[in-house]
Amino acid sequence: MHPGARRTGLRWVAIRRIALGTSLVGMRQTCMVTNIDSTVVLRELLPLTSAAHTAQMAVSGGALFGAAAYLRAFVGTRHGQVALLSLASIALAGAGYLWGIDAPWWQVPLMIATAAAGIPLLLQVVRDALHRHFGADLLGMLSLITAGVLGEWFVAGIIALMLSGGQALEEAASARASQVLDALARRSPTIAHRRGVDGAPIDVDVAAVQVGDDLVLLPHEICPVDGTVVEGVGAMDESYLTGEPYVVPKAPGSSVLSGAINSTVALVIRADAVAAQSRYAQIVGVLARAEEQRPPIRRLADRLGIGYTVLALALAGIGWWVSGDPNRFLAVLVIATPCPLLIGVPVAVIGAISLAARHGIIVKDPSMLERISTARTMIFDKTGTLTYGKPMLVNVHLGSGFRRDQVLGMVGSLERFSRHPLSTAILEASADLPMPAVDRVSEKPGAGVSGVVGGRQVQVTGRHAVTRDTPDIAGELPPEVGGLECVILIDGAYAATLQFRDEPRVGARDFIGHLDARHRVQRVILMSGDRASEVEYLAQRVGVDEAHASVSPEQKLAMVKAETERGPTVFLGDGINDAPAMTAATVGVSFGTQNDVTAEAADAVVLDSSLERLDVLMHIGRRMRRVALQGAIGGIALSAIGMGLAVAGILVPIAGAIAQELIDVAAILNATRVAFTRGPMTDYRNGEFVDRS
Repeated sequence: MHPGARRTGLRWVAIRRIALGTSLVGMRQTCMVTNIDSTVVLRELLPLTSAAHTAQMAVSGGALFGAAAYLRAFVGTRHGQVALLSLASIALAGAGYLWGIDAPWWQVPLMIATAAAGIPLLLQVVRDALHRHFGADLLGMLSLITAGVLGEWFVAGIIALMLSGGQALEEAASARASQVLDALARRSPTIAHRRGVDGAPIDVDVAAVQVGDDLVLLPHEICPVDGTVVEGVGAMDESYLTGEPYVVPKAPGSSVLSGAINSTVALVIRADAVAAQSRYAQIVGVLARAEEQRPPIRRLADRLGIGYTVLALALAGIGWWVSGDPNRFLAVLVIATPCPLLIGVPVAVIGAISLAARHGIIVKDPSMLERISTARTMIFDKTGTLTYGKPMLVNVHLGSGFRRDQVLGMVGSLERFSRHPLSTAILEASADLPMPAVDRVSEKPGAGVSGVVGGRQVQVTGRHAVTRDTPDIAGELPPEVGGLECVILIDGAYAATLQFRDEPRVGARDFIGHLDARHRVQRVILMSGDRASEVEYLAQRVGVDEAHASVSPEQKLAMVKAETERGPTVFLGDGINDAPAMTAATVGVSFGTQNDVTAEAADAVVLDSSLERLDVLMHIGRRMRRVALQGAIGGIALSAIGMGLAVAGILVPIAGAIAQELIDVAAILNATRVAFTRGPMTDYRNGEFVDRS
């Protein structure tokens, strides 16, 4: 026997023993006997860390950034290291001045710091100029070059500190632990266990799986391809794909989706599609294309800095031309360097991120705080955002000769093996009823679920299928109403129609109504993959005028792109199928912690799926933008006064650098106001609108 085959066989023995219920101690003993790495087996068997656990870890270890965490992020960037070098050089030069040291070599550290800050900045400005993009960095680069040419190295060091420090603060605020496609790649299985001719599983690359192959799905593994269960009775977690927090029972005949997580029982599935054509791969592909096409976002500092840069250059040129002294040109540029923009804005962003984290919101893309307050269109995915995602059975219309408890008991037995969200509502309604044994289950797209229950043929289907296939029964159906429904046939006879509602969140209508008055949101759109009657029912209940039903992830992406081209948008969702649309919106917000991929695709994550928390996020974005603009405009006004003094020759370069540092301190102190609030950050509390005007 080939050594590799033997290792695979022994590894399978160890895994099977653990699957049968051995303890972790027994697992390690088995691994020692079979000479395999216990960490490999743990990786095979332990379930993927839940998104809820991941989110809690993010809050405790990453999202709630303290001063120490930001300092580590600051020092970890190249700009942060240049800022520390500049600070040390300035301190050394200052000490030399106090000690009376005037040797040229004493300024070498300042020269190094200036070069370290200036050369990358010069290259960046040149690249931006080639793309016809001019921002706040241009003025800083010109002042740095001018100081170096004139030999004002102490002034150059101060400018280098301001420029690199502001960039490092912005990078620290933008730090992210992972990216969307990295999260998708981590979830994609690379190995499948194909059952051989002798029944023993053989590890193969997922790309080698062909339609019709029988695959063994181990406990807690991710399903590699779309397929159908042929052996075993268990359950699978499909919340990563659907956004619905349901664990779906599986039996022979049940369909399974790639990307779903198996529970504690090994299953044998037959591949219905290769990995590249399975549903999870399709969602990954759509998301990858959307990520590649995401447009760049211009910084607030750049938008404000363009006109200011032109004004500063004009005044500096006038000062030099009138006096004939190039030091006046430098003095104007030094005091004009837009540090309130380069430093004050990142500090305000950091404060807003911390404030959001205290309210249970993780801000993943800091620039969304600028954008969310400008959005005029808000797009909701239906399930899990405006609703709780838990349909409830509200009415049972019985056919002739059937009893409610009889029908619910038989349907409840069958629905234990269905993956449709309505199965949970049926199981809740039939929890206290006797459930006959199920012999066979079949669930095919568009045909509903059917099986033999207690010796009788039971079929759960839809109104359209009944009308098409058995028109003689169609006349017994009750009038069609809004919401969801399913039709029950027992031994071919009409038994019942079950009607459901996915109820909206408490106060959802008030929340939608207050968006225009408080946040200037002019359009609210509802999108869902559910059927039209359910989507229209919810739209009427919550006061949304525009609703789209039966929308696939691809269609949702196209529609969000089209809306974003018309104006800034916010998209809210909670399933992997929402991830592509999130990347296309101006701002993407993930509700809850159902899966890590959606959280990665989003610009912000609202941990507790609360509309109140969403309102808090919108207020934080508006507050951050307001404070940042106040600091930027105030800093520019003070710098303008300084520029006038520099043009007149009253302010020399070194005095201008010191004055600019004082302006920076004022801008930073103003920016810290973002994180400190008095009173609630929302006008929508406990499901009710609170007028704070």
